[in-house]
Amino acid sequence: MPCSSLFRAIPIATVSRSYRPATPSRRRVHLAGALCILSLGSLTSVAYRTWCAHPHCRLPLLRAKFGNQVSAQAFDSTGMAASTIVPSIVVYVTVPNREAGKKLAESIINEKLAACVNIVPGIQSVYWWEGKVQSDSEELLIIKTRESLLNPLTEHVKANHEYDVPEVIALPINGGNDKYLEWIKNSTRDS
Repeated sequence: MPCSSLFRAIPIATVSRSYRPATPSRRRVHLAGALCILSLGSLTSVAYRTWCAHPHCRLPLLRAKFGNQVSAQAFDSTGMAASTIVPSIVVYVTVPNREAGKKLAESIINEKLAACVNIVPGIQSVYWWEGKVQSDSEELLIIKTRESLLNPLTEHVKANHEYDVPEVIALPINGGNDKYLEWIKNSTRDS
Protein backbone atom coordinates (compact mmCIF):
# COMPACT_ATOMS: atom_id res chain seq x y z
CA MET A 1 0.00 0.00 0.00
CA PRO A 2 1.55 3.37 -0.97
CA CYS A 3 2.33 5.75 1.88
CA SER A 4 -0.21 8.32 0.73
CA SER A 5 -2.94 5.65 0.97
CA LEU A 6 -1.87 4.78 4.51
CA PHE A 7 -2.24 8.37 5.60
CA ARG A 8 -5.73 8.61 4.08
CA ALA A 9 -6.81 5.29 5.62
CA ILE A 10 -5.58 6.03 9.16
CA PRO A 11 -6.65 9.29 10.82
CA ILE A 12 -3.83 11.06 12.60
CA ALA A 13 -4.62 12.00 16.19
CA THR A 14 -3.99 15.57 17.29
CA VAL A 15 -1.12 16.13 19.68
CA SER A 16 -1.81 17.59 23.10
CA ARG A 17 0.42 18.40 26.03
CA SER A 18 -1.25 15.85 28.32
CA TYR A 19 -0.04 12.26 28.27
CA ARG A 20 -2.37 9.75 26.67
CA PRO A 21 -1.46 6.08 26.48
CA ALA A 22 -0.99 4.89 22.90
CA THR A 23 -3.98 3.01 21.59
CA PRO A 24 -3.56 0.37 18.88
CA SER A 25 -4.80 2.84 16.24
CA ARG A 26 -2.26 5.47 17.35
CA ARG A 27 0.49 2.86 17.25
CA ARG A 28 -0.48 2.07 13.65
CA VAL A 29 -0.24 5.76 12.78
CA HIS A 30 3.26 5.98 14.22
CA LEU A 31 4.27 2.73 12.53
CA ALA A 32 2.84 3.85 9.19
CA GLY A 33 4.61 7.20 9.48
CA ALA A 34 7.90 5.54 10.42
CA LEU A 35 7.66 3.10 7.52
CA CYS A 36 6.99 5.94 5.10
CA ILE A 37 9.91 7.98 6.40
CA LEU A 38 12.22 4.94 6.25
CA SER A 39 11.13 4.29 2.68
CA LEU A 40 12.26 7.76 1.61
CA GLY A 41 15.82 6.48 1.37
CA SER A 42 14.71 3.82 -1.09
CA LEU A 43 12.57 6.27 -3.05
CA THR A 44 15.33 8.84 -3.37
CA SER A 45 17.86 6.14 -4.21
CA VAL A 46 15.62 4.90 -7.05
CA ALA A 47 15.09 8.44 -8.31
CA TYR A 48 18.84 9.12 -8.40
CA ARG A 49 19.61 5.81 -10.08
CA THR A 50 17.07 6.56 -12.79
CA TRP A 51 18.73 9.94 -13.36
CA CYS A 52 15.66 11.98 -12.53
CA ALA A 53 16.92 15.53 -12.97
CA HIS A 54 14.08 17.33 -11.25
CA PRO A 55 14.17 17.79 -7.47
CA HIS A 56 10.44 17.10 -7.21
CA CYS A 57 11.02 13.58 -8.64
CA ARG A 58 13.48 12.77 -5.85
CA LEU A 59 11.21 13.57 -2.93
CA PRO A 60 7.59 13.30 -4.06
CA LEU A 61 6.23 12.85 -0.54
CA LEU A 62 7.86 16.04 0.73
CA ARG A 63 7.01 18.21 -2.28
CA ALA A 64 3.50 18.95 -1.06
CA LYS A 65 4.79 20.24 2.28
CA PHE A 66 8.00 22.00 1.25
CA GLY A 67 7.41 22.89 -2.39
CA ASN A 68 10.53 22.93 -4.56
CA GLN A 69 12.97 23.75 -1.75
CA VAL A 70 15.11 20.68 -2.49
CA SER A 71 18.68 21.67 -3.33
CA ALA A 72 19.78 21.38 -6.94
CA GLN A 73 23.30 20.34 -5.80
CA ALA A 74 25.10 17.79 -8.00
CA PHE A 75 24.63 14.21 -6.77
CA ASP A 76 26.30 10.94 -7.69
CA SER A 77 24.51 7.62 -8.23
CA THR A 78 24.09 7.01 -4.47
CA GLY A 79 22.40 10.35 -3.93
CA MET A 80 25.36 11.89 -2.11
CA ALA A 81 27.02 15.18 -3.02
CA ALA A 82 29.56 14.28 -5.69
CA SER A 83 32.25 16.85 -4.98
CA THR A 84 33.19 16.15 -1.34
CA ILE A 85 31.69 12.78 -0.44
CA VAL A 86 32.51 9.25 -1.56
CA PRO A 87 30.07 6.31 -1.47
CA SER A 88 30.09 5.13 2.14
CA ILE A 89 28.88 2.05 3.98
CA VAL A 90 28.12 0.78 7.47
CA VAL A 91 29.61 -2.64 8.21
CA TYR A 92 28.45 -4.98 10.99
CA VAL A 93 30.95 -7.36 12.61
CA THR A 94 30.18 -9.42 15.71
CA VAL A 95 32.92 -10.30 18.22
CA PRO A 96 32.91 -12.68 21.21
CA ASN A 97 33.77 -10.10 23.90
CA ARG A 98 34.78 -6.51 24.69
CA GLU A 99 38.53 -7.14 24.54
CA ALA A 100 38.36 -8.78 21.11
CA GLY A 101 36.12 -5.96 19.87
CA LYS A 102 38.41 -3.21 21.14
CA LYS A 103 41.50 -4.89 19.69
CA LEU A 104 39.87 -5.37 16.28
CA ALA A 105 38.36 -1.86 16.27
CA GLU A 106 41.72 -0.25 17.05
CA SER A 107 43.51 -2.23 14.32
CA ILE A 108 40.83 -1.21 11.79
CA ILE A 109 41.22 2.48 12.70
CA ASN A 110 45.05 2.28 12.77
CA GLU A 111 45.02 0.85 9.24
CA LYS A 112 42.67 3.69 8.19
CA LEU A 113 40.17 1.10 6.97
CA ALA A 114 37.35 3.00 8.72
CA ALA A 115 36.69 6.41 10.20
CA CYS A 116 34.78 5.14 13.24
CA VAL A 117 33.94 1.88 14.98
CA ASN A 118 31.18 1.74 17.59
CA ILE A 119 31.26 -1.17 20.03
CA VAL A 120 27.76 -2.15 21.12
CA PRO A 121 27.67 -4.49 24.14
CA GLY A 122 24.99 -6.98 25.11
CA ILE A 123 24.13 -8.63 21.80
CA GLN A 124 22.57 -12.08 22.06
CA SER A 125 23.01 -14.05 18.84
CA VAL A 126 20.98 -17.14 17.98
CA TYR A 127 22.25 -18.94 14.89
CA TRP A 128 22.65 -22.25 13.10
CA TRP A 129 26.16 -23.71 13.35
CA GLU A 130 27.58 -27.22 13.07
CA GLY A 131 24.16 -28.83 12.66
CA LYS A 132 22.38 -27.24 15.61
CA VAL A 133 21.00 -24.02 17.04
CA GLN A 134 23.62 -22.05 18.99
CA SER A 135 23.20 -19.04 21.27
CA ASP A 136 26.00 -16.75 22.41
CA SER A 137 26.53 -13.37 24.00
CA GLU A 138 28.47 -11.13 21.65
CA GLU A 139 29.32 -7.51 20.98
CA LEU A 140 28.59 -5.72 17.73
CA LEU A 141 31.03 -3.51 15.88
CA ILE A 142 29.34 -0.85 13.74
CA ILE A 143 31.98 0.33 11.28
CA LYS A 144 31.67 3.44 9.09
CA THR A 145 33.90 3.48 6.03
CA ARG A 146 34.18 4.02 2.29
CA GLU A 147 32.48 1.53 0.01
CA SER A 148 35.78 1.07 -1.83
CA LEU A 149 37.40 -0.25 1.37
CA LEU A 150 34.97 -3.14 1.89
CA ASN A 151 37.28 -5.82 0.44
CA PRO A 152 40.42 -4.72 2.36
CA LEU A 153 38.31 -4.36 5.52
CA THR A 154 36.83 -7.84 5.05
CA GLU A 155 40.29 -9.36 4.58
CA HIS A 156 41.57 -7.53 7.67
CA VAL A 157 38.66 -8.82 9.78
CA LYS A 158 39.16 -12.39 8.52
CA ALA A 159 42.88 -12.26 9.31
CA ASN A 160 42.43 -10.76 12.80
CA HIS A 161 39.20 -12.34 14.07
CA GLU A 162 38.80 -15.26 16.49
CA TYR A 163 35.91 -16.84 14.56
CA ASP A 164 36.36 -19.30 11.67
CA VAL A 165 33.65 -17.45 9.72
CA PRO A 166 33.40 -13.88 11.01
CA GLU A 167 30.32 -11.82 10.21
CA VAL A 168 31.09 -8.97 7.81
CA ILE A 169 27.88 -7.42 6.44
CA ALA A 170 27.83 -4.09 4.60
CA LEU A 171 24.88 -1.72 4.23
CA PRO A 172 24.92 1.37 2.00
CA ILE A 173 24.69 4.86 3.44
CA ASN A 174 22.20 6.63 1.17
CA GLY A 175 22.57 10.04 2.77
CA GLY A 176 23.04 11.90 6.02
CA ASN A 177 25.01 14.79 7.45
CA ASP A 178 27.27 15.88 4.58
CA LYS A 179 29.98 17.04 7.01
CA TYR A 180 30.01 13.61 8.70
CA LEU A 181 30.13 11.79 5.35
CA GLU A 182 32.98 14.06 4.26
CA TRP A 183 34.76 13.25 7.54
CA ILE A 184 34.47 9.53 6.71
CA LYS A 185 36.18 10.23 3.39
CA ASN A 186 38.94 12.33 4.96
CA SER A 187 39.58 9.88 7.81
CA THR A 188 40.10 6.79 5.66
CA ARG A 189 42.71 5.75 3.15
CA ASP A 190 42.15 5.73 -0.59
CA SER A 191 41.30 2.14 -1.50
